[in-house]
Amino acid sequence: MNDKPIFLKNGSVLLDGRFSSVDLLVSGEKIAAIFTRGARPDKGPAESVEMDCSGKNILPGFIDIHTHGGAGVDFNHASGDDVRKVTRFFSSCGVTSYLPTILADSPEIMERQLALLTSDAVARESPQIIGIHLEGPFLNPHYKGAQPGQYLRDCDIALFDAFQNAARGNIRLLTLSPELGGAASFTRALSALGVRVSIGHSAASYEQAMAAIEAGAVSATHVMNAMKLLHMHDPAILTAVLESDIYAEMICDGFHLFPPIIRLLLKTKGLDRMIAVTDSIMAAGLPDGSYVLGANDVIVAHGDAKVISDGARAGSTLTMIKAVRNIMKYSSLLLERVSRLVSENPAKMLGIFGNTGSISEGKRADLVVLDSGINVAMTMARGTITYESEKA
Repeated sequence: MNDKPIFLKNGSVLLDGRFSSVDLLVSGEKIAAIFTRGARPDKGPAESVEMDCSGKNILPGFIDIHTHGGAGVDFNHASGDDVRKVTRFFSSCGVTSYLPTILADSPEIMERQLALLTSDAVARESPQIIGIHLEGPFLNPHYKGAQPGQYLRDCDIALFDAFQNAARGNIRLLTLSPELGGAASFTRALSALGVRVSIGHSAASYEQAMAAIEAGAVSATHVMNAMKLLHMHDPAILTAVLESDIYAEMICDGFHLFPPIIRLLLKTKGLDRMIAVTDSIMAAGLPDGSYVLGANDVIVAHGDAKVISDGARAGSTLTMIKAVRNIMKYSSLLLERVSRLVSENPAKMLGIFGNTGSISEGKRADLVVLDSGINVAMTMARGTITYESEKA
């Protein structure tokens, strides 16, 4: 946390869906005041550090609810030093909150990594971590994508409890396949504990998917990827996702979903229900080459990651700032409209919108400052500047 309050002046601030000519005063971890340009508030301390944001846009910080790593770090293998490294990298991409995502692995490895990622040391050094996304092992092996099939299994509340104990209660989001045995009761049990359930990696029928949604599922994992698609006589899980009001993740790297599909999803679900995620792997921010994703060996060519053994797409090399630029390019939507896909919507889905996801007095000072080229000039998480571009 910064020693002195920070006064962000002369920027264009995203408030209530539109950019406004106001200034911000950040004190401690909070946005202390928002006031008309040129009018310092009486309650604002005079000793604040001033930052001139002329020509730049100030937005809510990005929230990535689905990432397996980046900058050479894989969360299924990461050490404490690795977590610090990848958090710094994410900060350079505008991320102020994220969920490290653990994919299916041996129970021993999963419990070890859950314990590490939720340890006191990591919490002190990477407060941007706001919980864990558990993507597996409760997934359909026939729609496993890059998940290692040997570790996938039916829903098991005792195993989940072991994982949650290892994570000290910090598993915030869990992906499951709604066609698995006991999925509906499992979803109800997790929802009652405050864990958000997302459906995916699935061959579920429409009825099975709707049963999970009625039991409390609130989102769909990387929609249209590793998921049975719709047919006029077999609506399947995809129709349930599109028809219902649950949220849906989308990976906007140009490989997982082609631009017309992204436009269709935005039109069908609406901007208030889509969430942009990276599903990034350790290769994000690095050149093409050989990498790993959990237990899988991966090759990245032209930015596209695939499992070597079977050619399945293996997450992405996407970053959140690149996702924002891609969506703007693919959809022709303005920045202020795209912003909600990476801040407001994930915050609402996770139930943390009272603390973050938009800019207002009293909320956490989770902010990203973008230049005119939609590049990250500065990132602030919980009132602390975590990244500042040399060009800023």
